[in-house]
Amino acid sequence: LSLAAEAGSVEDLELEDVMKIGYKDIRCVESGGPEPGVGCAGRGVITSINFLEENGAYEDIDYVSYDVLGDVVCGGFAMPI
Repeated sequence: LSLAAEAGSVEDLELEDVMKIGYKDIRCVESGGPEPGVGCAGRGVITSINFLEENGAYEDIDYVSYDVLGDVVCGGFAMPI
């Protein structure tokens, strides 16, 4: 999300800007979240997943694993994806 803020919006990013490809073609993305006390972490998760879907990040993969913040105080992200 910090890259989107620096670029101006999520639409100004490319998948290559946020995804790193490592050993055995493992693809990693860290989306981050809003500043503490500002915004909604749940909204950040949804924004990140939508960006990845729209830019083809889930094509030609076998598994997807999420490590999601579990103490969201705003309640905006309460259901598993």
